[in-house]
Amino acid sequence: MAALAAVGLIVAVVLAAQLAEGGRLRALLQPTAALVVFGGSAAALLLSFPLAQLRRAGAAVRRTFRHVSRSEQALVARFEQYAVRVRRRGSAALENEIGPTTDPFLARALGLVVDGVDAHEIRHALSTFSRAAEEVDEECAIVLETAAGYAPTLGILGAVLGLIRVMENLATPAAVGAGIAVAFVATVYGVGVANLVLLPLAARLRALARQAAAERELITEGAVVLRQALHPRVVEAHLRGFVRETAADKEEGAA
Repeated sequence: MAALAAVGLIVAVVLAAQLAEGGRLRALLQPTAALVVFGGSAAALLLSFPLAQLRRAGAAVRRTFRHVSRSEQALVARFEQYAVRVRRRGSAALENEIGPTTDPFLARALGLVVDGVDAHEIRHALSTFSRAAEEVDEECAIVLETAAGYAPTLGILGAVLGLIRVMENLATPAAVGAGIAVAFVATVYGVGVANLVLLPLAARLRALARQAAAERELITEGAVVLRQALHPRVVEAHLRGFVRETAADKEEGAA
């Protein structure tokens, strides 16, 4: 909800700035400028990256607006419960937990524990999977940052095209005004979308990627200690070291 509200706030700030100086909102609607900046950026991205990577980046952006943070404290408590079951009935007691979980990484970790894989191999397998996921997340952020580099440059290109139109129609005042509008609005589109949308989205993707990587590290260690069949209190104490939540986060979660 905060991310969606931020997008609305960005649009509201730009529109309010236009109205504050007595400008008209229609002046910001320039199809030619939009075609140069957005169409040109899309074409440049198609040339820069494979289509599959662009699709992954688009899917990652959609997920940022549906992401629900998972409490690391709750994850530690879950592994403590798993440890109780393993101590009582063995690793096979976790088999029924694999299906209901919606986290594929957690399901993979529990599956390795149930299958009796050695603790060292569990850490190696899950760490490899986690590094691959980190690389994918980084690639998605790079796509957005690349687009943020193209957009302002194409905004300048749109401005130059608009000024060329102005120079060709100096004898026609109406055409001069339209050309100047395209020139300036193209620059607004390019700089605005790069600094108010694309770069913030890239930063958000990286923040969520760091959070997801920390959760995967916690799950990896949890699977290792489950395989070692340690006492639940030992499991809980060990995993607490991987929790990054502050005291304020804990109080907010408790409230």
